[in-house]
Amino acid sequence: MSFLLRAVTTARHIVHKVPVRNLNLLEFQSKDLLQKYGVAIQQFKVLDNSKADAEVVKTFECPEYVVKAQILAGGRGKGTFDNGFKGGVHITTNKSEVLSLTQQMIGNRLITKQTPKSGILVNKVMVARSINITRETYLCILLDREHNGPVLIASPAGGMDIEAVAEETPEKIKTVPLDIDKPIPESTLLEVAKFLEFKGDSVKRCAEEIQKLYTLFKAVDAVQIEINPLAETDKGEVISVDAKLNFDDNAQFRQKDIFSMDVTEEESDPREVEAAKYNLNYVAMDGNIGCLVNGAGLAMATMDIIKLNGGEPANFLDVGGGVKEDQVAKAFEILTADPKVKGILVNVFGGIVNCATIANGIVAASKKLQLNVPLVVRLEGTNVNQAREILKNSGLLIQTASDLDDAAHKAVAALN
Repeated sequence: MSFLLRAVTTARHIVHKVPVRNLNLLEFQSKDLLQKYGVAIQQFKVLDNSKADAEVVKTFECPEYVVKAQILAGGRGKGTFDNGFKGGVHITTNKSEVLSLTQQMIGNRLITKQTPKSGILVNKVMVARSINITRETYLCILLDREHNGPVLIASPAGGMDIEAVAEETPEKIKTVPLDIDKPIPESTLLEVAKFLEFKGDSVKRCAEEIQKLYTLFKAVDAVQIEINPLAETDKGEVISVDAKLNFDDNAQFRQKDIFSMDVTEEESDPREVEAAKYNLNYVAMDGNIGCLVNGAGLAMATMDIIKLNGGEPANFLDVGGGVKEDQVAKAFEILTADPKVKGILVNVFGGIVNCATIANGIVAASKKLQLNVPLVVRLEGTNVNQAREILKNSGLLIQTASDLDDAAHKAVAALN
């Protein structure tokens, strides 16, 4: 795959090789961030079925309104609510209809192709000024490992699948490495704006918007800002209509306001939310062998070997490298909360991780939870002998394994 297509693919998905839980922002939250940094967006208001809604709508003058249910899922326009109301996106020129539309959305569950079958509860609705888009372009700024820094990706073919554009018409994609320590040079901004096929005064407007987006990108520790479309209106405006933002998790300590906006009530599995609070990566699966592993690669290998031995993993649970006893205890709580789990396999290779810490956490959690399912433990690495003694002297029915294949074999056999 060429760098161009790979970069665009990365821009679209921020590809991870392992399951992780990312910061989730609703559409209006992303727009609010853009607005704070001077980026041109549609005017909007947020309604939540409170007494203030009527006054908000009364003072919000627009020739045409877009009313959008706020959930973390696509396909809202074609979705259906559990009360029978159709469509999570509506357009109206009648101000008096805005409150009626929002009241049929808020407090009900919107079901789309991307939601669970039961849908997602709508708590807020965004009401925005409708704009007449004459042309759509694509713009993305992301951190790229190959360039050791940020890269700008632009295309005049916006509002569509950018990966398909990169593959079928690569000449419509422009990639520009950026200096993380400096603003984008004006000559570069104008060059990109012209590549996006802006004309006349709109060239300068587009250049200004790109610079503002780059300022935002650096200020909030973003790893991606994708604008699709970056639109031109019939009035010559250059507006960021839809934005997707991803942030560096390591910057949470200095971006507390942003991370405090994280939307978790819409998660399909509350165990993932609980795991994230303890810096654990958890993804539920359909099997019956719970897995507790340190390191994403080892976790993937563990799941594969369970399958090779005829079993099915119940989850992906990575405790990471700096795990402490309380995190091990929480991991066990999460594993045993799944009624499908009929056995647990712990597979730890202690490099950074202290095997004794894992062993103490296992013993404490097993006693506290009165664990009543088979437990197989394979430990290797730092303080492994001490860890084995801790398990041996615990008085618990814990099977130990010599290697990963032995552990998987014992875990599967224990269920039979």
